This record gives sequence, C-alpha cells and structure tokens, in this order.
Amino acid sequence: MGLLKRNRVDPRIILNPVHFLSLGFGSGLSPIAPGTAGTLVTIPIYWLMAPLPMLSYSLIVLAMFLLGIYLCGKTTAYLGSHDHSAIVWDEVVGYLITMFAIPFSWQWAIVGFFVFRLFDVWKPWPVNLMDKNIDKGLGIMLDDVGAAVYSAITMHILIYLWGILT
Repeated sequence: MGLLKRNRVDPRIILNPVHFLSLGFGSGLSPIAPGTAGTLVTIPIYWLMAPLPMLSYSLIVLAMFLLGIYLCGKTTAYLGSHDHSAIVWDEVVGYLITMFAIPFSWQWAIVGFFVFRLFDVWKPWPVNLMDKNIDKGLGIMLDDVGAAVYSAITMHILIYLWGILT
C-alpha cells in the first residue's frame, strides 16, 4: 500500500499538456513502478526513431532533454516534490540515450530496457550525486542521463561480446 500511496496524483493532471508529457504520456500515473511504465512506453518511440540517421536521432533526443528540463521543472513545482515518482519524462529520454547507435531488434530493445532500469534504480557514482545535489528539472533529467550513459556503454559492450561469441 505504501507504493500506491506514494505515487498518488490526481489523474486530471494529464489534461495539462506539460504534465501529460512530464508524466510520460500518463504512464507515470501507474500505481506500481511508474519509472518502469515510463520506460515501457518509450519502446515504441525508439522503434520509430531507430531508423533515423544518428545525427537526427541525437538532435531529437537533445531537444527532448532540453524540453524535459522545462517539463519536469514545471511538474515538480506543481506537485511540490523534488522528484515525484510520477514524473517519468527523464526515463523516456534515458531509454532513448541507452539505445543510441544500438542495432535495431526487439531483442536489443528488451535488453536495453532491463539495462537502463538497472542503472536508473542503482544510480552508481556520480549519478547518485546528481540525484541528491541538483534540483528542479535539470536535476531530474541529469540523473537519468547519467544512468543512461552507463547503460549505453553497457549495451555497446554487450553487443561487442555477443559478436565475439556468435
């Protein structure tokens, strides 16, 4: 019950386009594991973006990151919480960073999902410092970007090892 109570947000919040986006198209309203739900809704977005040239993909993700600073800042102020669990735009951007330059396949999409969730929950150094010491929209976005960088490196190592082993 504690998890359900902690993420309680009036669902009408998604009527505001800023909050709709910062809550990951509403996925952040999930009463269980909203960060996981936010990452899951990003998989179809990745499938749409995967065929793009790397420069286009990068520019879109950069724009989403910059937009996320604004979106997450507005929603965190509205909810009155440093990094409310319903705010999952950072997971959307984080998963897309994780999947940068990854060969497109449903198998790698699933592996990327689990790798990103691992690093997003773990928050190894210095990601944990960003999470604790930078506030508002920038802090919300940066800790997931840090987790995504670890995830992307891990994904590329896994792909390299897979190539050696197969």
